[in-house]
Amino acid sequence: MNLELRDRVFLITGGSDGLGLGLARKLVEEGARVAVCGRDRARLGRAQTLLGDDALCFQADVTKTSELDAFIDETFSRFGSLDGAVNNAGRSAGSSIADSDDEAWRQDYELKVIPTLHLSRRVLGALAETGGSIINVLAILARAPGANSTPTAASRAAGLALTKALAHEMGPRGVRVNAILIGLIESDQWVRRAKGAGVDLQEFYANMVKGSKIPLGRIGRAEEFADLAAFLLSPRASYITGVGVSIDGGLSPVI
Repeated sequence: MNLELRDRVFLITGGSDGLGLGLARKLVEEGARVAVCGRDRARLGRAQTLLGDDALCFQADVTKTSELDAFIDETFSRFGSLDGAVNNAGRSAGSSIADSDDEAWRQDYELKVIPTLHLSRRVLGALAETGGSIINVLAILARAPGANSTPTAASRAAGLALTKALAHEMGPRGVRVNAILIGLIESDQWVRRAKGAGVDLQEFYANMVKGSKIPLGRIGRAEEFADLAAFLLSPRASYITGVGVSIDGGLSPVI
């Protein structure tokens, strides 16, 4: 299937490694131009090598509005237009509500909700001009929170509500807004956790699968996420908006 992405411009937060980088590579393969941001200079350097000289790999902490604005401004300066934005920055954070503190919740909200809101506001005008779209990368916990799943479950639920509300607001202007709810998928955050625990990565993944009882019996691959996201960003998904699509091997107990 031709996704019709050639020469289109896409912006991805948290795109210097993991799922964000996987998506950026997929978009480049499809002929698109991409801008990604991340906090770590070394990871951005590796991303630049993988994505090529035409890509914008920008150092920015999305929790700092001035840095997020600088990334957005540089994207427009470099490419002149925008066809899609992916709010992907985030990390897994879970503990019991009783044992958590206000600061942990505040930091999670300021990482996962406020930057999504701010970036979306900034790019809506440009996306209305191109008939573009937004993807908010969330987690299946947004629909099915369990014990010890907060604050992530709560902030991701906020992201799901934001997705639906914005889809209603921007539909009349031709802008689509969707969410991808991920389950257990290979990413660099799991690589770092396995390394920190001194556990072989494949063993780490196998234990995750065994403990969560994924119906398909395996962890998801980054390229599977990238294929779904690229489709939702493309004109081939032109009548899909306001939905949250789970990619979880059947793990979520709700549809």
